[in-house]
Amino acid sequence: MHEPKPLVLIAEDDAAIATLVRLYLEREGYRVEVYTDGEETLAAVARLRPTALVLDIGLPTLDGLRVCQRMRAERDWTPVLFITARDDEVDRILGLELGGDDYLTKPFSPRELMARLRAVLRRGDPERAGAELVAGSIRLDPNRRQVWAGQRAVELTATEFDLLAHLMRRPGWVFERGALLADVWGYPDVSSRTVDVHIAQLRSKLGAASPIRTVRGVGYAVDDT
Repeated sequence: MHEPKPLVLIAEDDAAIATLVRLYLEREGYRVEVYTDGEETLAAVARLRPTALVLDIGLPTLDGLRVCQRMRAERDWTPVLFITARDDEVDRILGLELGGDDYLTKPFSPRELMARLRAVLRRGDPERAGAELVAGSIRLDPNRRQVWAGQRAVELTATEFDLLAHLMRRPGWVFERGALLADVWGYPDVSSRTVDVHIAQLRSKLGAASPIRTVRGVGYAVDDT
C-alpha cells in the first residue's frame, strides 16, 4: 500500500496566488487544499491535521495572526509559514511571536516559497534523531522531539525545538545570528531579528531554567553547566 502524500493547506483569499502555490505544491508531490477565510482554515486544520499550513496574514473573518494564535493556544503545533503583503517588520515579528515558523513577503517567487516550506518541514522531521541532550535542568529528546524543564514538559514549535537542539549540541559554543539562520532556518539572508524573537520565545517557555546565554554583539550560547 502506498503512503499517502503529505497534505499542505493553503489559506489565501487571492485566487491567483492560491492557484500558483497549489500548482507548485502539487508538482512537488503534496496534496493541497485551499481555504479563503480564517474560520474555515481553523476548522480544516483541526479536522485534517495537515503536514503544514501556508497562511496569509490578511484573511477575512479571522486574520492569519489570530488563526496561528488560536492554533497554538489549542496546542496545535502544525508548522506555519506566513505569507503577507505587508512589508512591515512589526507584522512579521508578531507572527513569529505568536508561534509561526517562518514568513515570506509578497511578491515572492514560488521557488523561494518551496525552499522555505521544505526547510520548515525538515525542522519537524522525526527522522532527525540522536541522543538525549541535557543542559542544567533542561532535557531534550531528539527522537520524540520533547523537551522538559525539570519535570515540566515544554511544548515548542518545530523551529523553536530545532534552534534549542542546535544550541545544546555544542554547549559553550557561541553561535552568531547569521550562522543560526543558515544552520537552523537554512538561509542566512533574512533579518537577524528572526533569531532574537525565537530566542525570546524559548526563554519564556523554558522559564528560569533556560540555559541560553546572550553574548553581547555576537549571538547566543547554551551554558555547559
